[in-house]
Amino acid sequence: MNDASGSALVRIALADDQALVRAGLRALLDGPDGIQVAFEADGGAELLARIATSPVDVILSDIRMPGVDGIDALQQLRARGDRTPVLLLTTFDDGDLLLRAAEAGAQGFLLKDAAPEDLRTAIRRVAEGDTLLQPVSTEPVRARYRFHDESPPSERFSEREVAILRLLAGGYSNKEIARTLFLAEGTVKNYVSNILDKLDTRDRTRAVLKAITLRII
Repeated sequence: MNDASGSALVRIALADDQALVRAGLRALLDGPDGIQVAFEADGGAELLARIATSPVDVILSDIRMPGVDGIDALQQLRARGDRTPVLLLTTFDDGDLLLRAAEAGAQGFLLKDAAPEDLRTAIRRVAEGDTLLQPVSTEPVRARYRFHDESPPSERFSEREVAILRLLAGGYSNKEIARTLFLAEGTVKNYVSNILDKLDTRDRTRAVLKAITLRII
């Protein structure tokens, strides 16, 4: 579906436990530029219930909410097979949240004080399949990871390998990566194996964290 200007309409679900924040975000996002708030939720539990019957293109959710928070909701969505792109918002520049968001399968992570245009751009980009997992300081991530391993990769990464790493950071499975990049699933499996070898790890999550640490993605 397109809006009046001809741009693709992006329908979003908005989850935040503060009514004033939701109202502000709706006022900011609803407009003629092709982004529409399909529904609001006051927490992760309501989001999970509403999204089951009202699919959207992007979920925009606060991370810190009482009860089921944004990352808990994301984990439950992924566990039930829902791959809707999720953009997580927080007021905290916290590297640990970046780790949790990446591990849970978030497509994006933004501070609430981001410029309005940056937020709209982020929504459109994750709707189109991009991952935005470094919009906050990753120095806490690097400091935490440095105690484990800061050795450089054994070889350079190709553009295709970087693209696959970014999809891994978004929580995509081999099958989903294959569908996104128009590759055979076996080919993706071989790429992932090569990526893990280059990063000297056998774990996909640790590979993503090391790639962030070394500024590969």
